Amino acid sequence: MNNSNKKWWILSVTSLGSLLSALNFSTLIIALPDLIRGLHATVLQAMWVLLSYMVAQTVVVLLAGSLADRFGRKKLYLWGMILFTFVSLLAGFASSAPLLIILRILQGVGGAMVMANSTAIVADAFPKKELGRALGLNITVVAVGQIIGPVLGGWLTITYGWQWTFWFNVPLGIISVAWGIWAMGFTDIINTQKKKTDTWGLITYSLSVTGLLLALTWGPIQSWTSPVVWISALLFIVAFPIFISIERKHPNALLHLPLFNNRTFSMGIISATLNGLARMSVMFMLIFYFQGALAFDALQAGIMTIPLAVGMLVMSPIAGWLGDRFGERIPATVGLFITTLGLIGLSMDIGLTTPYWRLAVWMSVISVGSGLFNSPNSSSVMNAAGPQFRGEASGIRSLTVNLGMMLSFAFSMPLITKNIPHEAMLAIFSGTKVGIEGDASSLTGFIHGLQAVFWFMSLLVLIATVLSFFRSGRKKILQ
Repeated sequence: MNNSNKKWWILSVTSLGSLLSALNFSTLIIALPDLIRGLHATVLQAMWVLLSYMVAQTVVVLLAGSLADRFGRKKLYLWGMILFTFVSLLAGFASSAPLLIILRILQGVGGAMVMANSTAIVADAFPKKELGRALGLNITVVAVGQIIGPVLGGWLTITYGWQWTFWFNVPLGIISVAWGIWAMGFTDIINTQKKKTDTWGLITYSLSVTGLLLALTWGPIQSWTSPVVWISALLFIVAFPIFISIERKHPNALLHLPLFNNRTFSMGIISATLNGLARMSVMFMLIFYFQGALAFDALQAGIMTIPLAVGMLVMSPIAGWLGDRFGERIPATVGLFITTLGLIGLSMDIGLTTPYWRLAVWMSVISVGSGLFNSPNSSSVMNAAGPQFRGEASGIRSLTVNLGMMLSFAFSMPLITKNIPHEAMLAIFSGTKVGIEGDASSLTGFIHGLQAVFWFMSLLVLIATVLSFFRSGRKKILQ
């Protein structure tokens, strides 16, 4: 293989992994009603089928990135894809919801190994001056997955059954593994010097993040007063400071804290977290709006949110090119500002009689902003970390973006559901029910809750805009 072309083949490998990751969520959410009927599952169990993957992925992703810096990014990426593919095959044969939840946890572990190393592998393959364009193309593939996912999920479920939302991953996964071995090999040039494992750091990190995520997910979908929530929150409060204390002293820390002393890196990470929080909130809330207030079914609701991905599809490669040519700070900051305007417009315009085309315009504005932000910001973060810590930086970025998504769920649900019975809220989100039953005041309260969420998210993204603008501190790459 020609070395000048090898980097593009490597990009194609990671792009296929990104496509599978994007399809994994958007196809399954459409299949939930059929899955509930097929497995005789409760709505709560169906919600955990969705969330267990994200929780497992978020817990493991930092560890996967750190281990990749020591044992090889390509190797962990490919093993992650193998695990993801194998578990996808098993998931289609699941005979009960609890078994499927366990398999989704394992699938999330595989997804974390892929997600944590994808950006780092691309950063290794491309020179700094081309990295933004490469990451922009990678993000474009994610947008394609978000666009076709609802349609694909609906078609597979209606034609063949919910099992195929898992089984379609298998041939793509096999191709991805074979393609990856051919394009980039199975080994990396790594430091073979033996390093002391950060065992207690790993234990306290796992306990603290698991506790935080359980509290954030259990509260909105079951009860904030549940003992599970309070015990999980207490676990996080106790374990997280211990984890940070260990990381400050350990010679081979799981989390390299000096990375955050680099303002370019830290501002990029915080901005990505806030943007991820806002973007996922918009997705959650619009699904509630289309299925709850307007009484569309899950497939229709998924298709109606497609404008949230179209702008990313168009702008991501352009943003990557702009970042490579003129620097990452300006396109990333402008992207966040555009997202803020889109969120403000959505919060002011959304209502029970708002024409869809106006909502589509605001969704497109938000999508354009995300497209402008994501690839320059990712490039900025990876370049700031330097080659030695790229795997860990990629893991941190993935961890914080996933955490932002979880936080969006926890922040949005109390605002949107105070006028809706808890059971009705879960049924609407899972697609087993359309329309909100009750008097006009319930619908009015629902819309006011939506507007409050969008105003709150616009404030968070405005804060991210300011932080992104001031990212250009020290340019020194950490070693």
